Amino acid sequence: MTILDDAREGMDLSIRPQDDLFGHVNGTWLAESEIPSDRASWGPFVMLADVAEEQVRVIIEDCAAGTVDGEDAKKIGDLFASFMDEARVDELGIAPLQGIFAAIDGLDSLLDLAAFLGDFERSGGGGIFSSFVDTDDRNSDRYLVNVGQGGLGLPDETYYREEKFADIRTKYVDYLETLLTLAERPDPRGTAETVFALEQRIAEGHWERADTRDVIKTYNLTSYADLKALLPSFDFEVYVRNLGGNAQTFAETIVRQPSFLTHLEKVLASTPVEAWRAFLTVRAIRSTAAYLPDAFVQTNFDFYGRTLSGTPELRARWKRGVGLVEGGLGEAVGREYVERHFPARSKELMDDLVANLLEAYRQSITALDWMSEETKLKAFEKLDTFVPKIGYPVKFKDYSELTISAGDLIGNVLAITAFETDRQLEKIGAPVDRDEWFMLPQTVNAYYNPGTNEICFPAGILQKPFFDPDADPAENYGGIGAVIGHEIGHGFDDQGAQYDGHGNLNDWWTAEDKAAFEVKSKALIEQYDAFEPRNLPGEHVNGALTVGENIGDLGGLTIAHKAYQIFLDGQPSPVIDGETGEQRLFMNWSYVWRTKRRKELEQQYLTTDPHSPPEFRANIARNLEEFHVAFGTQPGDGLWLDPEDRVRIW
Repeated sequence: MTILDDAREGMDLSIRPQDDLFGHVNGTWLAESEIPSDRASWGPFVMLADVAEEQVRVIIEDCAAGTVDGEDAKKIGDLFASFMDEARVDELGIAPLQGIFAAIDGLDSLLDLAAFLGDFERSGGGGIFSSFVDTDDRNSDRYLVNVGQGGLGLPDETYYREEKFADIRTKYVDYLETLLTLAERPDPRGTAETVFALEQRIAEGHWERADTRDVIKTYNLTSYADLKALLPSFDFEVYVRNLGGNAQTFAETIVRQPSFLTHLEKVLASTPVEAWRAFLTVRAIRSTAAYLPDAFVQTNFDFYGRTLSGTPELRARWKRGVGLVEGGLGEAVGREYVERHFPARSKELMDDLVANLLEAYRQSITALDWMSEETKLKAFEKLDTFVPKIGYPVKFKDYSELTISAGDLIGNVLAITAFETDRQLEKIGAPVDRDEWFMLPQTVNAYYNPGTNEICFPAGILQKPFFDPDADPAENYGGIGAVIGHEIGHGFDDQGAQYDGHGNLNDWWTAEDKAAFEVKSKALIEQYDAFEPRNLPGEHVNGALTVGENIGDLGGLTIAHKAYQIFLDGQPSPVIDGETGEQRLFMNWSYVWRTKRRKELEQQYLTTDPHSPPEFRANIARNLEEFHVAFGTQPGDGLWLDPEDRVRIW
């Protein structure tokens, strides 16, 4: 059985692939399938995630039963048990928050605010700005703290100002009031309105989403003295100390959005401490709501699940418990997952696929007519230094310093975040760990990290429809092959192309080549700006926000096709059931993006997600000459583009 055999019943043969590849492969499924009541979207990605979730559940329950040896196994079992013990959660009620409430109620000044936020953020509470540790974009051999915009409870700054989100704003204040009422806090309505007004002021300083992905604009190397000067009303000394850092931690930072901190200073200086107490009270409740009695859980889900994502039903408790364990002890689970579910043969075949994709990129770059030989040499240097990571890490995370108790859910949640905060801060001044993974082995996804120039494909995604060791190669190239090409392509997208092979921002382009690349990128932005999602007529894709992922898709599919030709080694592709290999490659590419979303989630993603809606990811094939040859498209067909309008970059 081929991968596409699984897709056949969902195809709509009344829709020609020449008119709508996505609709041809997925139309019947889209019309007839129902999204599960506890999901906001459905399709192969989510289906695979559900399979992995079930497999992980078995591992967790085996750990809880004592059939898996080791200290990590006991921690896995105890963490899951603490979540599943609803009687204990109900018995404790809001008692685990009373100490936090007392600390908040005792805040008398901005100095107190900074001290509290250090402790609070170390254990997972959100603050007034965001921070994370990553390699220095201009010196990838060291780690730095990055400081950026934050402080919002809604998905994006646009939710605080655009008319189409007015109803959500009203429901958000109602949600905050309900949380505060459940927590038995005084004046819940007035507090909720105060918090919303404060968040709305903070949002006014946020950069637009498309600007936040600009790696040049967001690289602002800042000394500790200059950081403090940006936010003089905030005591960084006490904040850093309580966070668990030291003098070296913030000696230099990358400030992602300097104007946000300038704006935040005005908000800090003009906002009474009473409003900050209200803000922090809401943060404390919201950050723990999923681990409190059922009324809190349902209230939290009603807003973030039903209102923002359109999901009718809360996920079963065991599923949420699995999510907690994966978030806290994910690599310990992953080690067992790989032993049970990832055959060595899959890794060997992936090595071959990756090699063919890299060679296809080399051939494609060689043939580019818009890039000079000087820039091509630099591109080859970067290509030669790509680091593929397949299946699972060479070393797994050490959880020996993490303490878990079967009877203390909130304590476990706080301990997990504090453990991870400490782990991240300990990176400052230490050698860069290039073996670290930023996804779990059981994750159904993939990534490219520019700072280490690595492409990562966890075991979880190496299954149908992306990959099957027994499948027709054309289908594998249209699935995981295009995913591999996509991730390599991020090394050459509008932002990734500004990094060299060592992971540093380093302009390796001639001025003429960069200008030619920008013309092509702009054409893709304009193409996507015109697209309206099927279930959101009148709304448009943000071409500037999605251009990096669109370049990844365009390059990934182009190079996957070329890699398939390398695999064929001059032989014609086999015809199966009247379909050529090239046609099956494009069809499986479209099957991979078979996705149905609730309207609310589609709206949220259209605003915040750098990926285009699935239908446009599939139909990006219209830009490929190879697609038009494979299906014999003609002027007037739905996916026809005149050759001069087709965007081809890599």
